[in-house]
Amino acid sequence: MITFSAFRRFTYATLLAAAPIVALSAQSPTGAITRTADGKPNLTGIWQAMNTANWDLQAHDAKMGPVVSLAAAFAVQPGPGVVEGNEIPYLPDALKQKRANAANWMALDPEVKCYMPGIPRATYQPFPFQIVQSPNTVVMSYEFSSTSRIVRMGTKEESPAPAWMGWNVGKWDGDTLVIDVTDQMEETWFDRAGNFHSDALHVVERITPIDGNTLKYEATIEDPKVFSRPWTISMPLYRRREANAQLMEYKCVPFAEELMYGHLRKKPTR
Repeated sequence: MITFSAFRRFTYATLLAAAPIVALSAQSPTGAITRTADGKPNLTGIWQAMNTANWDLQAHDAKMGPVVSLAAAFAVQPGPGVVEGNEIPYLPDALKQKRANAANWMALDPEVKCYMPGIPRATYQPFPFQIVQSPNTVVMSYEFSSTSRIVRMGTKEESPAPAWMGWNVGKWDGDTLVIDVTDQMEETWFDRAGNFHSDALHVVERITPIDGNTLKYEATIEDPKVFSRPWTISMPLYRRREANAQLMEYKCVPFAEELMYGHLRKKPTR
């Protein structure tokens, strides 16, 4: 049986074999930006956001978590927010839906069910993710739910069907990798605060190296069915620099099976 790690290595090799990468680690002792053979910033590495945006994109105070018996162990961490202007411009009916989502998020949040998180949420979940880069393809692999996506550089191909991680088309704007993401599943959310979107979601990501170990991440979000105007989030992403830094397997589907399908048992477990 092929393991997930072996499958991931095989996938990377298959996608990138035709486009050799130089400076694979992209990390230098001085923290200087390294570049690939074609002169583009080398984003290859393992990265992670260090914020509380997965709890709530907007500024929020600490508060009791949803499971009272866990007390401080699952309390909501405070955060200054990552939304420019700290405002998400919901249409009136959509704002009502957002509040309903927040009131019942433990039952409704797709993350609880181990669904793929979508874009941009995959970037700031509290898990690392890995970038592997070539001139024609950028692969991003996420620890949560063994998720991955392929960014096709400069392609004219159109999306064949909606997908959990969308259809990703990339291009370079100077030293910034710009990714246009469309055709995502409408079931994903932006955070645990109930912020959501429709099937009309359009995300434009901008990833810019600040130095060899820090990236600036921006995502502009547009959805005319839910929001009155586009809005933007931004945050730094930090390179994981441990000597043994790697993505571990976090296959959460077995953790969600009882929640989602336990009621179908002929004999309840309790």
